[in-house]
Amino acid sequence: MRPRSQLIKVALVLLAGVMHAASMAWPGSLSMPALALLGLRQGQPVWWLQLLALGMLASLLIKSDNWRIGARWGWLFATAWLATTFGWTFVALHTYGGLPALLAVVAVLGLAALLALYYGAACALFVTLAPVNRLFSALVFAMLWSSAELARGTWLTGFGWGAAGYAHVEGPLSNFAPWLGSYGLSALAAWLAMTLAHGLSSGDRAVWWHRMDALLLVGLVFTLPVIDPLGLSTRTASAGRLSVTLLQGNIPQDEKFEVGSGVPLALAWYAEQLQNSRTSLVIAPETALPVLPQQLPPAYWVALQQRFATGQQAALIGTPLGDTQTGYTNSVVGLQPGQIQVWRYDKHHLVPFGEFIPPFFKWFTQMMNIPLGDFNRGVLRQPSFEWQGQRLSTNICYEDLFGEELAPHFLDPVLAPSIFVNVSNLAWFGNSLAMDQHLQIARMRALEFARPFVLATNTGATAIVDHEGRVVSSLPRNTRGVLEGEVEGRTGITPYASWVARFGLWPFWWLALGVVLLAKNRHLRKR
Repeated sequence: MRPRSQLIKVALVLLAGVMHAASMAWPGSLSMPALALLGLRQGQPVWWLQLLALGMLASLLIKSDNWRIGARWGWLFATAWLATTFGWTFVALHTYGGLPALLAVVAVLGLAALLALYYGAACALFVTLAPVNRLFSALVFAMLWSSAELARGTWLTGFGWGAAGYAHVEGPLSNFAPWLGSYGLSALAAWLAMTLAHGLSSGDRAVWWHRMDALLLVGLVFTLPVIDPLGLSTRTASAGRLSVTLLQGNIPQDEKFEVGSGVPLALAWYAEQLQNSRTSLVIAPETALPVLPQQLPPAYWVALQQRFATGQQAALIGTPLGDTQTGYTNSVVGLQPGQIQVWRYDKHHLVPFGEFIPPFFKWFTQMMNIPLGDFNRGVLRQPSFEWQGQRLSTNICYEDLFGEELAPHFLDPVLAPSIFVNVSNLAWFGNSLAMDQHLQIARMRALEFARPFVLATNTGATAIVDHEGRVVSSLPRNTRGVLEGEVEGRTGITPYASWVARFGLWPFWWLALGVVLLAKNRHLRKR
């Protein structure tokens, strides 16, 4: 019976991990009208599913009697969760990178298993230190879980994609985002999951009565944002509206950098749209112009500059810049009337293997035919693109994943951006959940900073997100199209932007350390 029982628990914890991944963006293949009644809509986050999945793990941890078992459950859960979350990296490695399918699968699972060690360690420590007091036990779990999220999202360049907080861009916890940010939401969700696991771990009525304090706290957490006692909605104000055009070229990834097919197609289509745009600002995605300016056809760049040299229109265009002497950058250039020098933004947070090769991994990149580069990093807190009363802060690809790197823009309220702009090329990952997950990331940043987010991408999701994290309009995925709309810029600083701009993520680390040390002290006293 025992081996069978263990197999059932392993199956349950793996299922819980897959459910946790699905809560970030519900898989389109599982969309049905009946499921929509439960909030299970294609590509959308499912906040209650995240709590349920993590609660299943919490229930196993409560019943674990040594740290090795806790580590096992945490590691298995996180491996299933992370492998399912970014399984689309297989497409980049195999379909476009040419890595053999088996090696690509091993690479995806290996990355997930490696990152899952953070969560295995957190769960092992929880089982070791878990206090008898259930309220404090939930707090210890929340701090350890958020520490694992912080480590994954910041250490070794950081890859916090699919963190628990992103399941809560909708739902009752979303109102805490302007105060706590995504890491705070991850901690809050972990606290709720463990509290509910404790509350449901026994059917004894007397035990239920003594646990009412915890369940009442859970109810308070869900209802407090609805009351909004501190008037959060009044902390930002309109900075006016800006009409924008977002371009989605849908250039096939396997042709994008081919001089005989994708390059001339991209140059011709984007030039036509840039010339014909009529809104105040037109935005072309990451590497919309897939060659260096000096490699463009004669007069191409001059024609673009002349197009926006006069009048009431401006453009932001994704393109690589640089040369063999100074190095290369993944950049966005800004063109507007009356400028003396072309504005530019250079990507700061580079993608390992795609934009730089980590030490000792050149052998791995040599196995693929992805056009890898060793790009120069841009600096943090580059000047915003100012246009028609708006300050537009630009980021490229997955840079919007790092809210703590966007926060320094808010140190000076006078210079704080009024609109965020993201340009990306997610064609590397095919028609996958990467597009939906990326959209949820942008929605979270909109909530944290109370700023609208516009996304111009090659294949999707190209969209306009307002300052409350709502998708105002978007283009169909994997189509060539033009999205026109209006964006309302915002002024004012959220509590999250204020404290993260000054202290970074250190308050989370210090709070977690304090709680863990307190738990350790209590644990030693019991002995």
